[in-house]
Amino acid sequence: MNYVIIGNSTAGVAAIEAIRECDKDGRITVISDEPYANYSRPLISYLLAGLVSADKMPYRTGDFYKDNRVELILSKRADRLDLETREVILQDGKRVPFDRLLIATGGIPIVPEIKGINLNGIFTFTRWIDAERIKKYIEDNGVEKALVVGGGLIGLKATEALMELGIKVTIVELADRILSATFDKKASKIIEDALSQMGCRLITSNTVVEFSGEGQKVEQALLRDEETVPADLVIIAIGVRPNVELPVHTPIKVNRGILVDDLMQTSVKDVYAAGDCCEARDALLNINRPIAIWPNASRQGKIAGYNMAGVRREYRGGFAMNSVELCGIPTISVGTTDPSALPGTGPEGEYEVLDHLDENRAVYKKLVLRDNTIVGAIFINDIDRAGIYTGLISDKVDVSSFRAHLLKEDFGLISLPKEYRKHLVTGEAIEI
Repeated sequence: MNYVIIGNSTAGVAAIEAIRECDKDGRITVISDEPYANYSRPLISYLLAGLVSADKMPYRTGDFYKDNRVELILSKRADRLDLETREVILQDGKRVPFDRLLIATGGIPIVPEIKGINLNGIFTFTRWIDAERIKKYIEDNGVEKALVVGGGLIGLKATEALMELGIKVTIVELADRILSATFDKKASKIIEDALSQMGCRLITSNTVVEFSGEGQKVEQALLRDEETVPADLVIIAIGVRPNVELPVHTPIKVNRGILVDDLMQTSVKDVYAAGDCCEARDALLNINRPIAIWPNASRQGKIAGYNMAGVRREYRGGFAMNSVELCGIPTISVGTTDPSALPGTGPEGEYEVLDHLDENRAVYKKLVLRDNTIVGAIFINDIDRAGIYTGLISDKVDVSSFRAHLLKEDFGLISLPKEYRKHLVTGEAIEI
């Protein structure tokens, strides 16, 4: 059996492990357009800041591919798919045959069409090579002022890294606040206040309309309101989108991402997709959509690997979840965190919100309920029991019997129904 995996990040590595668990003899080929064997993408901001070294980036040992008898093709882009001959055609024309194929090409950064976007000193920030290029540009050009376009998680981690290097940073965000896709207004404000205290300038409800500079180097950005922001360096961090370039012009069905079933199989038999490039089941919303987070990519890759090897496994779905430290503040967000823009919010509506804000301690806890189950949560500066809440969300537990205790300081395992505690300990199925 010839297994071919395009992409060598979380989903691809998980698929390798699942295939080898079931098939010790099949041939596995992994194709990646990056020069690195594997690495932890969440660490690239720490690499840029000099807080971790290059040898700490891989999350599998150097012998991983040898031990699993994987042929690794690095620094080569998969150019197109020939589904009739069942081959992957590389950029150099080489053809790689497959019996089972996994597309795990991840996401690619969104780059807006702005005048001057191709000037030197303007970067995206999603890969190891991005961190290396930015670091070299800073060293070669004596960067003192940087502009980060986009106030999401990627933009904020880039901001932290730049400030760690002593660079003065301005963030420009189109929305009326940072982290609008992850947090609600109260949570966003805590992080905004922390950023301001660190010396970062925040510009919201605005956007860049032009970059300019002498000698093909960026020097400033013109905003929509005609303000000019000086910048020796720019990082574009307005989001990522599924990388669906390979399936285009093939019978593989694509929406925003590659469409898959619960086996992670695409509309073409023996062709699978996993990770940020695909649309898989959202267990909370009961729809298929891209959820670009590490744990989901790992689970999807594992499920795909099992099914590629002929061992049936079904993906039960995942949900959005981010656990990240921002400005030294531990934060967790899960599921639907801000239903205020959705219909039905309120005591008698579809969604109900429970929250508690301690402004003095900058502690914020919020739960979003629907039909007596938790469908979303935010924890800022108090994440000790977040795992309990995440379990309640994942297991869709009816919380009506202990709802009054959910946000109390002493809430813990003892607050849960006896049968559910037994389920957590034994793993036995339970009617909840």
